[in-house]
This record gives sequence, C-alpha cells and structure tokens, in this order.
Amino acid sequence: MDKLGANAANSCPLTPLGFLERAATVFGDCTSVVYHDSVFTWSQTFRRCLRLASALVSLGIKRRDVVSVLLPNVPAMYEAHFGVPMSGAVLNTINTRLDARTVSVLLRHSGSKLILVDSASLPLIRDALQLLPPDHEPPRVIPVEDPHDHETATLPAAPAGTLTYERLLEEAGDPGFAWVRPASEWDPMVLNYTSGTTSAPKGVVHCHRAIFLVALDSLVEWAVPPRPTYLWTLPMFHTNGWSFPWGMAAVGATNVCLRRVDAGEVYAAIARRGVTHLCGAPVVLNMLANAPEGVRRPLPLPGKVRILTAGAPPPAAVLHRTEAAGFEVSHGYGLTETAAVVVTCAWKGGEWDRLPASERARLKARQGVRTPGTAELDVVDGDTGRAVPRDGAAMGEVVIRGGCVTLGYLNDDEATRAAIRGDGWFYTGDVGVMHPDGYLEIRDRSKDVIISGGENISSVELESVLYGHPAVNEAAAVARPDEFWGETPCAFVSLREGAAERAAVTSEEIIAWCRERMPHYMAPKTVVFMAELPKTSTGKVQKYVLRDLAKKMGPTTGRGSITSKM
Repeated sequence: MDKLGANAANSCPLTPLGFLERAATVFGDCTSVVYHDSVFTWSQTFRRCLRLASALVSLGIKRRDVVSVLLPNVPAMYEAHFGVPMSGAVLNTINTRLDARTVSVLLRHSGSKLILVDSASLPLIRDALQLLPPDHEPPRVIPVEDPHDHETATLPAAPAGTLTYERLLEEAGDPGFAWVRPASEWDPMVLNYTSGTTSAPKGVVHCHRAIFLVALDSLVEWAVPPRPTYLWTLPMFHTNGWSFPWGMAAVGATNVCLRRVDAGEVYAAIARRGVTHLCGAPVVLNMLANAPEGVRRPLPLPGKVRILTAGAPPPAAVLHRTEAAGFEVSHGYGLTETAAVVVTCAWKGGEWDRLPASERARLKARQGVRTPGTAELDVVDGDTGRAVPRDGAAMGEVVIRGGCVTLGYLNDDEATRAAIRGDGWFYTGDVGVMHPDGYLEIRDRSKDVIISGGENISSVELESVLYGHPAVNEAAAVARPDEFWGETPCAFVSLREGAAERAAVTSEEIIAWCRERMPHYMAPKTVVFMAELPKTSTGKVQKYVLRDLAKKMGPTTGRGSITSKM
C-alpha cells in the first residue's frame, strides 16, 4: 500500500460552490429563494449566479481579487455567496450598519475592486469612498435596486445608463459560463471582518476547504432534513450567515429572505411560508419571546419551528421563554475565525428530557461539545497551556483545532501568530470552564472578566441571573472602577414592556435579586437603566461602549448601591 495515495481523481479541491450545481440538477424546479412576490427555482438561481460570475470576469475581476457586498438579506445577497467566488474572487460581506469611516477602512484594508451596494446604502458608500486616500483606487460601485421595498422604491432611480445589478446580469452575464474552480482547496474564498464588539475589526480569511467542511458539518449537527424552509433572520453579512447560504443549497432548501427583522415579520413569514428553520443571536430569541400578544401568531406545531442560536451566550431565562412560546431551540458557539458554529449543546435525550423545564434551559445555556467536523476542543491555562480541571469551576481560555479554523488575518502577521500558535491550537480569547461531563461553558471574553478584590467575576454568569428577573428585557454587566476593590460589577438593563411603570423596579431590587441567587461580591454594585442597550446589527451587546460609560461615571466609593438612567 506504500505506493497508494493522492491522485488526480481523488484529490480535486473541496469547495461548497458545487452544492449549487448539484441543487440545479436535483432540485431544479423546486423553489430556491423567495422575496415578497419574487420566487426563484434552483435552476434559475444557478444560472443567475453563473451570470454574475461571468459578468464580474468581464469587468476585469481576477482570481483572488476582493469583491465586497453591502446588502441586506435580499436575493442578490444570496446569489453573491456563489457568484462572487465562482468568478475566482474572494467574497467580502460588509455589515450594513457600519458608519462611513469604518466602511472606508475595510475597503482600503481589503483592497476591494468592486462592491455591490443596496440602493439605501448608496449615500453611505459615497461618503466612505470620499474618505479613501487620494492614491487608493476606489472599488467600482454596482447599485442593487429593490423594487419590493417601499422605502428604497421611493429613492431616485439610477440614472439612465447606470450599470445596476440586474442590468449587469442581463447584459454581461453568460448563463453557460464555466465557473472558476479553485486551483487549491486552500485558496481564499471569503474575507470577513470581526463583528464590531471591539473597536479594531480584523480581516478573517477562510478557504474553500474550510467552508465546505463547516457547511456540511452544520447540516449534520443540526440534523437539517432535505427541502427545509429556512427564514433569513440572521444577516448573511454576519460570518456569511454561519455558512448556511451554501448549506441550504446542499439540501435544496427554500430560502425566505427578510430585509428587516422584527417580531411581526418573523411570525408572519412563519405562518405564510411554513418556515421550519431559522437562526439568530439571543436578541432575536428575546424579541420573539417578548412579542406582544397582538404580534404573535400560533406556530404550526410546538417544536416544529427550529431555531439555532449563537453569537453570544444565551441566558437560561431567555431560552426557557422562547421554548415556552413553542420554538425548539438549539444552542451553539462559533467565531468569525471558525466560519460557523463548531460547538453545540448536543442534547442527551432521555436523562435530560425528564428534568424540569428550568433545569433543561440551564443545561442548554452551556455551549456544549465539539461538532463532528471539529477536531478538538479544550480549555487551557493561559500561562502553562495545560488543560484546566474538568470541574465546572476552573477557568481558562477556550482553544480549538480543526479544518474550520481560519487561514489567518489579512495583512496582520502579529495577530495571526497570537491566535494560531505553535502548539497547534487556535486561541479564541474566550474564557470558559469544562464540566465533568465534557461540556464547555463560556464564562466571558477575556477582556470582559470583572476582577474585584482579586476575585474573577464572570459577566456572563451575572447576566444570566439578571435575565431571570421578570422585569428585565436586556442585561449586560461590565467593570466599573472602584476605589477600594479596584473594580466592581456594573449592570446595564432595559425593562420589558410595561415594566417601567412598576415602582418596585429599582436598583435595590435588582441588586437584591442577584444577591439572593449568587455570592454577594458577584452582584452588581451599580445598576444603570437604559431604554435599549447598544448592540451591533448581529445582536451582540457592544460592551466596549458600556465599559466607556462605566469609566466615565467615575469610581464607586463606599458600599451602597447606585442607580442611574440613560
């Protein structure tokens, strides 16, 4: 057997782009993408993506050029996930809620050659281009019009002769184009910038192989059946929708696009389209669970609408309320650097099914175990690199290895070496514990741990207790300077609808609630009431904003509680 091994027949590069070609054959006449009254089949989507790839090549786009996309969840956004890399280019999806300065920084850093832009974002992109250095060649702008949206439909039409997205496909696209296959499965395929919970996003590069592996892995772990109906509540610009644009092609799904996400739209789409699957950060779960009675609609059957949540550790109380509303919730963990969810709270069936609902929710709030396609997962001591005890108490940094891990950070060798180290692990920067049963639980980002009097306090653990309060809608905990303890927990909370009128909802009550459920030193010393917590468009609380607010409040003194409103 020594002479056997790789050959031309068994070593063709892995790429998820072939999922679309197969879908056109197997599911050709089945619905692929739905947006208002526009309905496409898989054969039509395949041809449109080939047209896009062909048109990009005709405009001079070459292998490894970066093509950016600034779009909400509309059909063109879905098509870009195939059409752009089918041209040989690298797909770069940009958060639609960023400001012009940040967009300009990303365009410059990525060296983007062309950008597809939603009509509503054209003023943003014009401002961003004006901020580019004079010697930097700006990317070509292709507007994407949306006749279905009442807000963008009222915008001035593109001037005659403008090369819009549809005109590009019609005039320059060849539906018989031989798409550009990767020369190697390690060729870069996507470039994603970290989501903005920190002030310095990094360019994360993934190859065809990683996306192929993680897309299939996600389908297996979530047990996605053939021909599901998937609702796009998760922005496709957020880590490429956790790689589900490619995964949904593999199973011939119906992709229901939502330009905006609110509880009424989600419930209406579930009822009208027969939605079976959707994804979202815990903020989406909170939105659905707390929707007013007039907005909610009965679900087809309890447990028949499945939600995968990730992006931030979900409080057990939010999971409990969402499942009480009739959804079946799965919880996972991943990062931009792993392309998708690579750790899930795999349900243990019988033994866990018999537990009370509150205990089931507590267990489900843990991040869990590695997915089948992830090689290894551990929690290690930051100083020694050795695994911490599996006792559910010893904290360390979460490390991962497997085909899902990024190639590295674009033009940032120092950050790449800091994250992907010589010991063969990717260091996530997340602090967690490993329970005796082998299940991981995230306790914090390393920078979010609150150190009070030498004791480490998990902001995530405190937030979970805060979410259990019946009046709390959103909660986040950060460190506030303290003259005696160094720093103490500061809680920022928003109240559920109608709760603001309750005179009993005071900082003292919130603090007392926490002290009854956790050690007193872990309870907040300051409570700040806000109408809404600052968040990224993917639903993550911007803790760096809250940390700045806490610092500006100055150090606490004495031992009493403090309340404030913002």
